[in-house]
Formats: sequence, structure tokens, C-alpha cells
Amino acid sequence: MHSPELTHIELLAQVDELVDRLRQWSSADSEWEPVAHCQAIIKQLLIRTETLRARLAAPLVVATFGGTGTGKSALVNALVGSDCTRSGRERPTTTRPILLTHPLSNLGDLGLPLDDLEVHRVATNLLRDVVLIDCPDPDTTESETVGSNLSRLHRLLPHCDVLIYTATQQKYRSARVVDELGQAASGCRLIFVQTCADLDTDIRDDWRQQLGSKYQVPEIFFVDSIRALREQQAGDAVTGDFRKLQQTLASELAVSQRAQIRRANLLDLIDSALDHCRTHLDDQAPALQRLEHSLSEQKRKLAELMSERLREELLESQNLWERRLLTAVTDAWGFSPFAGIARLYSSLGNLIAAGGLFRARTSAQIALIGAVQGVRWLDSKRKELQAESQLDRIAVCGLDDTVLRQSQLVIAGYAQEARFDPALAAQGNLDALRHEAVRVEDEFLGDAGRRIEGIVRELAEVHSRFGVRFTFEVLLGILLMYIVCRPAYNFFWANPILDKPLLTSDFYIHAVVFFLLWSGLLVMLFTRRLRRGLFDRISELARQLADIRMATGLFPGLERAIQTARLQRDRLAGLQAATVQIRGTHLPQTELGRQLPAPTTLRASASQI
Repeated sequence: MHSPELTHIELLAQVDELVDRLRQWSSADSEWEPVAHCQAIIKQLLIRTETLRARLAAPLVVATFGGTGTGKSALVNALVGSDCTRSGRERPTTTRPILLTHPLSNLGDLGLPLDDLEVHRVATNLLRDVVLIDCPDPDTTESETVGSNLSRLHRLLPHCDVLIYTATQQKYRSARVVDELGQAASGCRLIFVQTCADLDTDIRDDWRQQLGSKYQVPEIFFVDSIRALREQQAGDAVTGDFRKLQQTLASELAVSQRAQIRRANLLDLIDSALDHCRTHLDDQAPALQRLEHSLSEQKRKLAELMSERLREELLESQNLWERRLLTAVTDAWGFSPFAGIARLYSSLGNLIAAGGLFRARTSAQIALIGAVQGVRWLDSKRKELQAESQLDRIAVCGLDDTVLRQSQLVIAGYAQEARFDPALAAQGNLDALRHEAVRVEDEFLGDAGRRIEGIVRELAEVHSRFGVRFTFEVLLGILLMYIVCRPAYNFFWANPILDKPLLTSDFYIHAVVFFLLWSGLLVMLFTRRLRRGLFDRISELARQLADIRMATGLFPGLERAIQTARLQRDRLAGLQAATVQIRGTHLPQTELGRQLPAPTTLRASASQI
């Protein structure tokens, strides 16, 4: 298989793949209005592409384009070698478009609005490969109305493969014509011709400079159409740039070039459409970013508020959990001086109450003290059960409707600005959020006691390490050793040998007082250490619960729509990059001009397929 043929097949495959990807992109669901608008444009483009294969064998459609009095009709007459259209420089002479075609050409495959055209069949070599249209002027009316020249022109341009853009010394800077060309040239090959060479000065250098920023201009022809027509009618060979123009048309618009030109036009049109869509989406990107930022801020604020409320609920039973933690730590330490002191202080209330029994003198006093102890025990059990169910009650704690409604109003405003449906932030989504939160909470809080016990065990293990035990045991042991060793030294050594008096009761009273103060201080420091660790873990538990509640987003439907919009925007950029790559690889080397990439306007309903 020859390399050119293989390259041609590869181009066909790449174009087909690109069209399939465009079809998938345009048919994907989207709740972002700018994407929906772009999908509608791509769908219209794809409708036009369906005629590609049907028109591959049909003649190329070549049309003249230019301002009033630029010699379009005279150029058409010169190209076919006969007076087929009326020409003039003072006023528009072409009101109804004239189509010139070969007698053997079949116009049915071109899709042209034949009812709007005046058809002339001319047996000339040029028309074997192309059909030629003498178009109306784009600058004879200010607005497009039914039956106007501009209306007729806009109906014809989407069917054209090549435009011959004519200008004169007086008209080449016409802003109106240049604006119309910007829309007409998308997905179309261009030939630039300065007419009236017999009357005008050569302005091609300045014209090329004016066109250079938007169009690729291989060559500009400077022709005298009337002289060329006379030379042909007289049987003489045409001369000058008109001869070069004839040769260019014969070589570049031949049958062998039809498929390449039409595919190149298709790629240009796709690129133009994608660039227009991407520009449209980029224009809406700031509003989309503001919406995302607002969602993030509202989510952060509500998560912080929810975390604070959950933490307050969890900390209501902190005292009970502290006692459990202290008990777990002392159990882990076993029998040691400091562990015993910690247990003593932990059960001090019960010991004092039990000591009251020794002061009772009658059975009534004993019964009264027992009743008080029973009430205290029941109250303790009630608080313990209340703490056990605290996490279950958190399932209904969190954000009230006022807070959620405020967030909803803020997000709905940003959603409308970003051109999303405000209903995505409606109350129904808040109800769904609550329902989802309850389901997640049931899973997260399935065993509240197990979670608390797990925290207690972890903290007990942390505070039962050798370093912590050694520090507190040594600090307490130093005082205990002094209290024990000082009387022993006085009794067994200092009194018999050194004849010193025995210690008085004041020493023992002071020793007991200092021991109670020192041990109480150590227990207080230790429990403060436990409390700080427990507070941090409870706060972390509250943050985890708040994060889980907000994991699906404040408005999950809106967030999914935003993610989809961003994904579709990225895919559109990928499609444009693929189009540019195909154009750069397979764009035919030709002497025909074209619009440069990244145009700022999209040719309305244009197709060159």
C-alpha cells in the first residue's frame, strides 16, 4: 500500500474518531447551561457532518465574496469566459444569486437552496470540477431581513467550500465586509483577488498586512476581469495575474483535491466551533469558581459549627469518662503507691459516705444513710446510662433549619449567577442531606459504648507507659520514703546512739498534711493530663462526625453538577487539542488561504462538508 493512500486512510480514521467523540460529548447529560448551549452547537455541527460522504464526489462550491462594486460579477464572467451575469461598479447589480454549473453536473448532491438561485449551465472546463456562485453583496443593507441580500448570502455561505474574496482600492478596508468575512471564512478555503487592475493602484502589500493577523494569505491576485474576458472572447491567451488565478483554480480545485479540501474545511469548522464553545465556557468560568468557593466556605463554616455543637454534647459526660479513664489507668498500673492513692481519691466520696455508717447510733440513722447512698448510687447509674446514650442522641443534633436555610440562599444566588438551576440548592436537597446523614450516623454510631471504651483503652495505654509511671511513682515515693525513713532513723539510730529525743506528734501531723497536699497535687496533675488527652480525643471524634456528615457535600446534587461541568470542559479542551493535532499533521499544503486557528467568532450554521 502506497504511503499517500495509507496517510489518507489514517486521516479518515482520525476524523471519524473525532466525530464520534464529539457525538458522545454533545449527548452527555449536563445541568450547566453554558455546556448545554455548547452541546446544541456541536449537535448542529454533527448534523452537517452527516453529508460529508455524500458530497465527496460532488463538485466543489466556489463563491465570490466582497463588497458592493468590487467586481464579483465581472470576475465570474471572466472565469467562465462569457457574459453570464450583469456587472457594474456604481450600484449592486447582483440581487438574486447566480449559480454557474456544467451541463453534466448533478446539483442534487450539493444541498444548495436551488429555489433561491438563478441557475446557468455553461460548458467550460472550470465548471467540470466546481460550481460557481455569484453571491449578493454583504454591505447593501444594515440588517438581515427576509428577502434581503444579506439574508440570501447567509443562506448560501454554509454550503460553500471556497470563497473568492474580492476587493478594490476603495473597499479593502471596509469594516462591514471584514466582519462578514470573519463569520463566512470559518471552515472555508480562501482566494484573495484585487480587481479593477486597470483603474486601481496595487494595494496588495497593505491588504496582506491587514489580513495577516487573522488569515493565512499565500497570494493575492491583481486582475483586470474585463480585459481577461475580452482576451478570451477574442480567442487570445489571457495574461497577467488572471492567468495565474486560472492555473491556481485548475490545480487546487481539481477532482483529486475535493476530499482534501472538504476534510480540511471540516477540521477548520470543528476547530472554530470548539474554540467558540471553549471561549463561551471560559467566560463563565469565574462565576463557576465563585460558586465552588462559596460551597467550600459554607461547608467549612457549617462543619466547624456542627463540630462545636457535637463536641459540647459529647463533653456533657466528660466527668464520668474521666473516672472511667482513671480507673482503667490505675488498673493497668496494678498495685503501686501512686495507683493506690489515685484509687483512693477516685472513691473518696464513697469512703466518706461509708464512714458515716460508723457514726450512726440507731437503726433509723443507719437506714437514712443507706437510703442516701442508694439515691446517690441510682443517680450515678442514671448518669452513666445517659453517657452511654449520648452519642445516639447526637444523631439528631447538628444544624437547625435556620442555619441551613441561610446557606441555601447564599448558594442558590451563586448557582444562579453561574447559570445552574437554583433548584439544585432547594429544600429537597437539604432533606436528602439529612436523610443521608442519619444513615451514615447509624453506621458511624452503631456501637457508642465500644467507641468510648476504645478511646479509654487507648488513652489508658498511653498514660500507662513506663516514663509516665516512673515520673509519678518517683515523685510520690520520695515523700513516702521521707515520711517512713525519718521516724525510723530517729527511733533506731539517732535516739539510742546520738541521744536525740524522739519525734513529737507535730512531725506526724505535718507529715500527714504534706502527704495529703503532695499526693493531691500529683493526682490533680495526673487527672489534668488525662483530661487534656480525653478532651482532645473527644474533639477529634466530634470533628470526624462532622466531616462524615458533610462528606457528601452541603448540596450533593449541585456539587456533582459542578464536577460534571468541569469534566466536560476538560474533555472539550481535549477535543480541541486533538483537532489542532489532526489539522497540523494532515492539513494539505495548498496555495489557498484560510482563516487562522483560534478565531473569536463562530460562523452561524456553517458547514463545509
